[in-house]
Amino acid sequence: MLLYLFRHGIAIDREDPECPPDPRRFLTRKGVEKTRGAAQGLAALGIEPELIVSSPYVRAAQTAEIAAEALKYPHARIRQSDALLPSADPAHVLRELSRLRVKEVLCAGHAPNLDEVIACAVGASAVITSLKKAGAACLEMDSFSPGQGTLIWLHTPRSLRLLAG
Repeated sequence: MLLYLFRHGIAIDREDPECPPDPRRFLTRKGVEKTRGAAQGLAALGIEPELIVSSPYVRAAQTAEIAAEALKYPHARIRQSDALLPSADPAHVLRELSRLRVKEVLCAGHAPNLDEVIACAVGASAVITSLKKAGAACLEMDSFSPGQGTLIWLHTPRSLRLLAG
């Protein structure tokens, strides 16, 4: 399975007096623009997920919808999973993914969870990456329990936007 991990874009600052509770924090206008450019970079890479899964938090759900639009994936088929919450156990994500019968899946989520998922997937004892907001990684998963994956690529949001042209 090819596993794409896409971190949510720039969200409203927690210190902003207009900031809602964390689950309802949303992408800023700049966050939407940069995420859209990064998602177009994913499309330029030719990824074709059979499934998109998102954290239920608003900013990740918005990121999944932006990715779906760029990748011509139906919004109505986006699934949500608590396994992609910021503090979720990364092994839970891998267990959930192991039950899927798809060749490519894109997960939209948060730091530190996505970096922990990468570490767990490649069998590292500590976090080895630092996905930036609207950054993405691709892993080729041979097994999920224990995680036997290979990190194929990791892109910053800027490199994804450059790929998009």
